[in-house]
Amino acid sequence: MSEVIMYCTRFCPYCTSAERLLGSKGVEIRKIPVGGDQSLWEEMERLTGRNTVPQIFIGDYHVGGYDDLAALERDGELDPLLEPVLGTNRA
Repeated sequence: MSEVIMYCTRFCPYCTSAERLLGSKGVEIRKIPVGGDQSLWEEMERLTGRNTVPQIFIGDYHVGGYDDLAALERDGELDPLLEPVLGTNRA
């Protein structure tokens, strides 16, 4: 099964919103806290080409930030991306 990874900081409202949206789908998130850890922040920038949080991956797919995640949800594209994470037997 795939996993959802989110590079985040502790007091980021967009990180909280992303966590809330994914949680409403039953998704467990592996959070990588980059606040105060320069090497993790640089890793995030190298992987994503971006320097803002959150940065979200569903499996190998780089979603982007919260606005990108919300757009996927609004367009009905988020659930299909989450199928490998949740499996086919979700409630």
